[in-house]
Amino acid sequence: MSYFPGDSQIFGPLFGDDRVDELFSDARYLQTIIEVGVALAKVQGQTGLIPSEAADRICRRGGSLEADTWRLAAATARDGFPIVELVRQLRAHVGGDAGSFVHWGATTQDVIDTALVLRLREALTLIEGSLGEVIEQLADLATKHGETLMVARTHAQHALPTTFGYKVALWLAPLLRHRNRLGELRPRLLVVQLGGAAGTLASLGEKGPEVREALATELGLGVPLGPWHAQRDALAEFSGWLSMVTGGLGKLALDVILMSQTEVGEVHESADSELGGSSAMPQKRNPIRSEAILAAARQNAVLLGGVHQALVQEHERGTHGWQLEWMTLPQMVGLTSGALRNAVAVTAGIQVNEDRMLQNVHRSNGLLMAEAASLLLSEVMPRAEAHATVKKGVATSRETGRHLIDVLEEHVESELDWMALRDESRYLGAAKTFTNDIVRAASRS
Repeated sequence: MSYFPGDSQIFGPLFGDDRVDELFSDARYLQTIIEVGVALAKVQGQTGLIPSEAADRICRRGGSLEADTWRLAAATARDGFPIVELVRQLRAHVGGDAGSFVHWGATTQDVIDTALVLRLREALTLIEGSLGEVIEQLADLATKHGETLMVARTHAQHALPTTFGYKVALWLAPLLRHRNRLGELRPRLLVVQLGGAAGTLASLGEKGPEVREALATELGLGVPLGPWHAQRDALAEFSGWLSMVTGGLGKLALDVILMSQTEVGEVHESADSELGGSSAMPQKRNPIRSEAILAAARQNAVLLGGVHQALVQEHERGTHGWQLEWMTLPQMVGLTSGALRNAVAVTAGIQVNEDRMLQNVHRSNGLLMAEAASLLLSEVMPRAEAHATVKKGVATSRETGRHLIDVLEEHVESELDWMALRDESRYLGAAKTFTNDIVRAASRS
């Protein structure tokens, strides 16, 4: 099943990932369903549930089926699922008495869910690889700019001095947590589904649990506590993880967009002057990759609600929640992989204007050190008086254009270390320590 906009020839290169497109294509959908059916026949033959000759024939013939997709489409419109028609075609392709043992004792959802898990396993490998690239590049960038002074902004206003390296480290930290979360959720997500018509595996008799474990082993999947036809929490957890990953990347992207504004000018998304061009304004260098990342983050947050709606299932098998997953989950995987692909490019190519960062620090005219000044003055006067004195000095600085520390030094008679207040690099607190700790954590994870 494809997803938009990844299935668009025009928008796919911006938002999607052609590797994920292929994973959720009709061809791979059918391939993994047949793979599950062949594996099921193999283990059923080994456990004596079906004749070994039939199992061997299914294994030999099953993988070479070229499904009639036109008939599958018509059958899906009629039945709601392609499996009934696919099994019919597979049985005819296998031929003979062996054909009757195709998908023996399994139900449509067993096959579709297990096939989905196989494709998600491949998707996780792609996503984890891209996530690792972003993490490595951010760690390098944080190390390189550990001493690069810049303005920290709160509520979009100048607040205190910080370093660009620390800012990058804070982009990095949640991605490390997301990578750890992935390791935790894998065993819950990558499990086989085999429960038969109502989750009891009655169709396989006493051999049901044995066949389920053998199928999981054959496919390299885990064995859940029980069939999960109507328990979709692992898929919801995975979808939440996808949304958190794109949300973390979205924070990075939004910061890049804001820092690349003409009035700020602290970064450019790329050195490529052709990237993000305008049809009307030759001077434009739009942060287009960051915009695509941010759009993916917003859209995944919207789609996540659909997957959570699918958690509400009726009795032993739902009526519509499954279809909600079909429409939302492939999109979320594609958008996440596409956002990571864009993030790899942004973190590898970002252009940092250190001079402009320093200019913006100096443009504050000492106001970045207002907190530091208030703390210093509180050593020689009551804290409330110190705060009021600095606040008055800030107003004067803004009105006259004079440096804040000049104003304060003129009105405060006490002997204080005024020179320290003129050097923003001396008021960075634990920024360097935090940066180093995060970078070290990246190298260990």
